[in-house]
Amino acid sequence: MRATLSLALIGFFVLAALFIAITRDLPNVSDIELAQPRLGGEVYLDRDNRVIARRGASHGASLSVADLPPYLVDAVLAVEDRRFFSHSGIDLRGIARAIWANVRAGRVVQGGSTITQQLAKNLFLTPDRTFVRKIQEMVLAWQLEQAFTKDEILALYLDRVYFGAGAYGVEAAAQRYFGRSARNVSLGEAALLAGLLKAPSRYSPATDLDRAAARATVVLDLMYETGRISEDERIEAAQTPVRIARAASTPGSGYFIDWIEAEARELAGDREADIVIHTTLDIDAQRAAEDAVRQIMTDPDRAMGADQAALVALSGDGAIRAMVGGIDYATSPYNRAVLSQRQPGSAFKAFVYAAAFEGGLRPTDVRNDLPVAWGNWSPQNYNGEYSGPMTLETAFSRSSNVVAARIAEETGHGYIAQLARRLGIESEIRVDRSMALGSFEVTPVELATAFAAFANGGRRAYGHAIVRIETVDGERLWEREAPPAETVMDQRTLSWMRQLLETTARSGTARFAAVPGTLTGAKTGTTNDNRDAWIAGYTGGLTAAVWVGNDDFSPTDRAAGSGPPAAIFRAFMSEAPPEAAVAAQWQEPEEVAQEPRESRDPISSLLSRIGLGG
Repeated sequence: MRATLSLALIGFFVLAALFIAITRDLPNVSDIELAQPRLGGEVYLDRDNRVIARRGASHGASLSVADLPPYLVDAVLAVEDRRFFSHSGIDLRGIARAIWANVRAGRVVQGGSTITQQLAKNLFLTPDRTFVRKIQEMVLAWQLEQAFTKDEILALYLDRVYFGAGAYGVEAAAQRYFGRSARNVSLGEAALLAGLLKAPSRYSPATDLDRAAARATVVLDLMYETGRISEDERIEAAQTPVRIARAASTPGSGYFIDWIEAEARELAGDREADIVIHTTLDIDAQRAAEDAVRQIMTDPDRAMGADQAALVALSGDGAIRAMVGGIDYATSPYNRAVLSQRQPGSAFKAFVYAAAFEGGLRPTDVRNDLPVAWGNWSPQNYNGEYSGPMTLETAFSRSSNVVAARIAEETGHGYIAQLARRLGIESEIRVDRSMALGSFEVTPVELATAFAAFANGGRRAYGHAIVRIETVDGERLWEREAPPAETVMDQRTLSWMRQLLETTARSGTARFAAVPGTLTGAKTGTTNDNRDAWIAGYTGGLTAAVWVGNDDFSPTDRAAGSGPPAAIFRAFMSEAPPEAAVAAQWQEPEEVAQEPRESRDPISSLLSRIGLGG
C-alpha cells in the first residue's frame, strides 16, 4: 500500500514538474489587446478611386460579435466549434469525437481543437504539431476562458484568423472577397467565409470560385443539421450565386504597382495601419494599353519578329495614366517601360529639330538630302534613298538621317543634349555626331515624359504615379506637391514642332499611328538592323511612347517604328479616355527656362558651322 502511494506521489510530482516545465514560459493572456495589431497592407486606387490592386497582408477593422450578422457567427460555430458556448476552452467530447472519426477513416480527417485553442495557437504558439505544444495550447485556452467572455474570445478569433488571399480577420476577408463590410454579408457569403477556415488557400474564391461555392454548401448543410437555419433558408442561400468582387483593373497593372510599391511604403513611413495609395493610373487607359499591345504583339504577322513591347502614357503634367512593361505580366513581370534602356533612333530627332528652331532655323528652310561625310562618319538614310533639297518639315516627316545630321552640326551637339535634358531625358547622352540619330539609350518612360512638352504647351512634365497616401481611416500620411510650372520651350519653337509632328502623323512615317478624327502628332524611330522600333507622340491630351523589340537585342523581321509601334499607338489612343484638361494647357509661356542662345558654347557653334565639330 505504501509502495503504491509512494509511486503515486512520485508520479504526481513528476507530472507536476513536467507541467511546470512546459508552461512556465507561457505568456500572460491578460496582456493581449482586444483590438488586433495592424501590420500594414496596401490598397492601390486609380485616379477615380477604383481598386487597382491589394498588396501585403490586409487587416480590417476590429468588430465585436454584436456587430456581425448572427448567421455569420452561427456559420463559423457550425464548422469550427459547435459546443463553443458550453465548454471551458477544452472540449473533451469534441476530442473524443475527432479521435473516433480519425480511427474510422485511418487518417486525420477531423481536429479536436476548440476556437479558444485555435486562438491561443494563433496568438502565442508556433504551428508545430508536438505533444508539448498541444499541452501549452490547452493551458492557454483555459486561461483565455478565465480572462475573457465568450463573445470577446470569439471576436478575438474572428479578428485574427486567416481567410486566404492575404486577408486576416473577417472584416478584411469580407472587403477582399465581396467588396463590403462583414456587417452586411448575406447568408451565402457568411457560409463561404466560414468554409475558408478549414483550408484558406484551397477554398479561396479568388482562385477557385466553384470549389469555394461547394464548400459553402457543406457549411449551409451543417448549419441546417445543427438547427441554426431552416430548410428554406438553406435552399435559398445555396441557390443564390455569390458574386466575388474583382479588382477593376487588369493583370498588366502589376507592372505599374511593382514600380511604385517600394516608393509608396517608404513615403508612408513606419506604420501599423493598412494604407490606401491614390495613384495617377487610369484603369480605362490601362486596359486600352494592354489590349493594344496584346492585339498587335500576339499576331506574328503584325509583330514582325519582335517578342516584347512596352508602352507608357501620361497626361500633360506627367501623371502616368497607363503603363505596360511587356506582353504578359504573368509570364514576364520585368518592366521594360521603366527598366529597359534602348536606343531611340529617329524618335530623338524631335529634340534635334527643337534645338535647331531655338537656334534660328525654320520649318521652311531647305537642306540637301544627299550623302555627306564628316571624317570617317557618314550618316545613311534608313531606306538608302536620297531626295536632294527639301524643307526641314519634309525632312522631319520623312525621317531623313542626312538632314538631321546636317542641322545637328549647325546647331551644336552639346546644345541638343542640353535641350533634351531640359525636356526630361535623364539617361546619359553621348555627345557626338551619332547622337542626332538617337544612338544612345533611353527608357520608354523618360521618352514619353520628354515628349509631353510638345503636347502641354511647352512646359516641363515630371513623370509621377503617386498622388497621396492615407490610412484606411482617412488620415493623410503623404501628399505630392506639384513642382512650380516651368516653361522649357518658347512658343515659336513649340508651334513649329507641333507642325512637324502633326505633318509626320498626317503624311509621314507616323501616318499609320494617326487616330481618325483627332489631332495626332508623332515621331517614329528605328535602330540599326531593326533591333528597336519606337513611336512617341500625342493625341487627345495624352502623350505616349511605345517600344517594340527583342529582349536579347536580336534583329526583328524589319519591324520599324511605322509598323508595330504605330499600330499599338493608334489602337491605344483610339480607346483610351482623352484628358479633359488638354485645352487649358495651351497658354502663352511666360519665360523659357534656358540660356540665351548667344551664350551657348560659342566655340562649339562656330566649329559646327564650318563643319569641324559639334
